[in-house]
Amino acid sequence: MALTDRAIRAAKASGTIAKLSDGSGLQLWITPDGAKRWRLAYRYNGRQKALAIGVYPTIGLHGAREARDQARRLLAAGQDPTLTKRLTRASKLAASANTFDAIADELLEKKRREARAERTTSKVEWLLSLARHDLGARPIADITAPEILRVLKSVEARGRLESAKRLRATIGQVFRFAVATGRADIDPTAALRGAIASPVVQHRAAIIEPKAFGGLLRAIATYEGAPETTAALELMALTFVRPGELRTAEWSEFDLDAAVWSIAAEKMKMRRPHRVPLAPQALAILRPLRGISRGRFLFPSIRSLQRCMSENTINAALRRLGFSKDQMTGHGFRSAASSMLNESGLWSADAIERQLAHVDADSVRRAYARADYWEERVRMMAWWADRCDEMKRGGVVVPLRA
Repeated sequence: MALTDRAIRAAKASGTIAKLSDGSGLQLWITPDGAKRWRLAYRYNGRQKALAIGVYPTIGLHGAREARDQARRLLAAGQDPTLTKRLTRASKLAASANTFDAIADELLEKKRREARAERTTSKVEWLLSLARHDLGARPIADITAPEILRVLKSVEARGRLESAKRLRATIGQVFRFAVATGRADIDPTAALRGAIASPVVQHRAAIIEPKAFGGLLRAIATYEGAPETTAALELMALTFVRPGELRTAEWSEFDLDAAVWSIAAEKMKMRRPHRVPLAPQALAILRPLRGISRGRFLFPSIRSLQRCMSENTINAALRRLGFSKDQMTGHGFRSAASSMLNESGLWSADAIERQLAHVDADSVRRAYARADYWEERVRMMAWWADRCDEMKRGGVVVPLRA
């Protein structure tokens, strides 16, 4: 006889488990402690089994019958309802553990183990913080492209187009890591290419005309700030490394006798070790600097010898010299050198690009271009240092094409 809610509420506990049947195997077990639990009795592969459905009244009579009917459909399909329930629960537990937050943290830890530059890792961590509020607690396999787009649009709406673009790429890294580790099937960010506004490319300001560049070099020579800052500006002109590579330079990287500065891969933007030939003019700056610079850094922070100079020091010095941010930046020394070295016609484009520590976009060409053009680069850096001297004196630099 089928059960009713009234009969269930009226049922009382006894000294043993009482089983009230609703038909088709659905039973309400009333235990001696008064609890009322739904069970489904069934046979699978010739064995008698019982499926736990839930506790009354959390699961009412109607809900228990729906669970019974679903279980019987599984039996008809040849599946064991108890095993299916166990697998479903395990899948949900795995999904709750494999949240966007959890996988993002794993990716960050992987980047740290790979000895990525701390600044690079910090940028990734900051970008991920823009998405954690909305996506962090969500199982990564359940996150859809529209959800990600809402996050990107919120960043875009604040006018931070470059951040929105980088955030899409960073979220994509998290998803590709999840796919690689078997916790997601696809990277939904691939469908979002072009879905947000592209930032307008703004090239860093640089003085690339020889006469004006000579004026810049003369202004640097008159700088009245810290001598270490003067040395940094002069070395930036002579070596045209990235500003971050200069300010984090350590004395252990320099072999002054061999006239070589060797920068480890983890400090480089392209994650490849880099060597800089040191012209006599660069050595003439470094040797006296060695006598006044304390600690491991060439340019230590004024607050602590354990830290390098601030990333704003070079640009701040240029402002004090009267060059606005629209005229010259620390990164602009690279553009100036690149422009004038190419204009000279004396040096191969490959040698110039290698000295700039650029990576060829063609991966096949890069794989076979194993030579680093070292001998040509040594001659080129000496020529560049002499040209800087000539420009500084106010001499006219005439492009010489080979």
